[in-house]
Amino acid sequence: MLFVYADSENLVVTPPDGKATAIPLTLDALFAAEDPSAVVRAALVTGRPARVPSRPRAPLQSQEVWAAGVTYFRSRTARMEESKDAGGGTFYDKVYLAERPELFFKSTPHRVAAPGEPVRIRRDSKWNVPEPELTLAVNAHGRIFGYTIGNDMSSRDIEGENPLYLPQAKVYDRSAALGPCLLLTDDPLPATTEIAIEIRRDHRAAFTGHTAISQIKRTFPSLAEYLFRDNAFPHGCYLMTGTGIVPPDDFTLRSGDEIRITIPPIGTLINPVA
Repeated sequence: MLFVYADSENLVVTPPDGKATAIPLTLDALFAAEDPSAVVRAALVTGRPARVPSRPRAPLQSQEVWAAGVTYFRSRTARMEESKDAGGGTFYDKVYLAERPELFFKSTPHRVAAPGEPVRIRRDSKWNVPEPELTLAVNAHGRIFGYTIGNDMSSRDIEGENPLYLPQAKVYDRSAALGPCLLLTDDPLPATTEIAIEIRRDHRAAFTGHTAISQIKRTFPSLAEYLFRDNAFPHGCYLMTGTGIVPPDDFTLRSGDEIRITIPPIGTLINPVA
């Protein structure tokens, strides 16, 4: 297990014992490698002592960010409720039960917020929520080699008005955040791994929630396999795996809120709302 942080000039790698090393390797080279963990371990030999950056960049370079939807029963229910007036509720029920998952494009690198940077809510939306998601790092060969934390910002009123408006509800500047690091591991995360979120407003918790990845209906390899069908990712990609935490319908984000998403052992992704 290794933790990879993106600094301004280097990748900084730490094992669980916390000894940080800067290595001469780019994220694009890491994602293009057939065995990313082996490449990192080889680079550690020529690395130099370093410190974990206090404000790491988002752990991506040229990687696209994609997302899976309706992978949790709670997400299915929420999507059916928000779109019932538009007649699209049954779409989500069918997707939840279908063999083929819902996969959609989420973000290009320049739209992604780093840890500590603001995420945004759309100016033309009145109902906005964060979606805390375990995010898969998938190399150019379709192999899952690591994990990070993702925030899939969503405009629920726009998506609920018509399912065809999904791209506008999901894809806009700073509609995604990734970090604080990339966890490299050859072992799947335990099913008991928890995802927790706290939204702070005026220095108090306005919403908290938690779930476990055992509640995800689909397997991670199957999600990656569907994504890579007839799609090439020369620099690899990130794949958000859906959310099982949905705030109540009377909750919406406000400017000045702070979103904290925690997934052990990756850490906590913190972003203010612009």
